[in-house]
Amino acid sequence: MALTSETESRIYRSLRAVSGITAHLVSLGFTIFMAVLARPGSSLFSWHPFLMSLAFSFLMTEALLVFSPESSLLRSFSRKAKVRLHWALQLLALLCALLGLAIICYNKYLNGKAHFVTWHGLTGLLTVVYASVQCVGGLALLYPKLMKNWTLAKLKVYHATAGLVGYLLGCTSVMLAMCSLWFTTSVTGLSWYLALLCPILTSLVLMNQVSNAYLYRKRIQP
Repeated sequence: MALTSETESRIYRSLRAVSGITAHLVSLGFTIFMAVLARPGSSLFSWHPFLMSLAFSFLMTEALLVFSPESSLLRSFSRKAKVRLHWALQLLALLCALLGLAIICYNKYLNGKAHFVTWHGLTGLLTVVYASVQCVGGLALLYPKLMKNWTLAKLKVYHATAGLVGYLLGCTSVMLAMCSLWFTTSVTGLSWYLALLCPILTSLVLMNQVSNAYLYRKRIQP
């Protein structure tokens, strides 16, 4: 028997809710895994993987999911409260990323190693620069009158799109880090593949959540 449109919609919302909850758990679990693996404080370098995973795997994931109608932890809160939390999480993520970048640069300087000579290093630098620009660009949503030639609806669409691109860049950098000597020495076999699956899973969930819950809806609005 064919399903009614209402039943299909209910099933779809349920699947999106389950995928969102999974993203919450995976981002938290992966960050805890990286904290245990890196043991922040055991060396100067140890702070780099911890801060970067905290920034891009946990804080940025939560900052984007806060607007999800099905899986946001603040579903009952006002739009204004969600925006404030989004800003707080994104600024905290940027701070962790900048600190993580500064630490790895200083650590390489102390050890006489070249900077940004690997795909991970180059992608990581691009991601941090992109995240910084994205945060500055987000100010246009706080002061839309400064952008006289742009409507608020368009600014929101562009900001959401750019934010998703930045998140995917961060996940790519995290995955490239898993090919580093430090990570492959500590994590091998099935554990390595499971770790790699974490940013892939959250990326897929966030792409679906952002595009369907925000971008597509904005496109059909007059």
